[in-house]
Amino acid sequence: MRRSTWLAETLSRIWNTAVHGARLAVGVPDYEAYAAHVRAQHPDREPMDRKAFFAERMQARYGKGRSRCC
Repeated sequence: MRRSTWLAETLSRIWNTAVHGARLAVGVPDYEAYAAHVRAQHPDREPMDRKAFFAERMQARYGKGRSRCC
């Protein structure tokens, strides 16, 4: 493999890992990971579409009524 190709692939992996970690840190769900999991582990189920997935995740995170902090 050429050094420039190796460098580009390495930087891409580092960037994707950093983005994934940052999204997890601030609570943004990862649709691609969810969809891959459903397809691999539950072949009889169709994954939710992106809009339904984010709505369900936001409801699960914030839809429980009163905040826990106060």
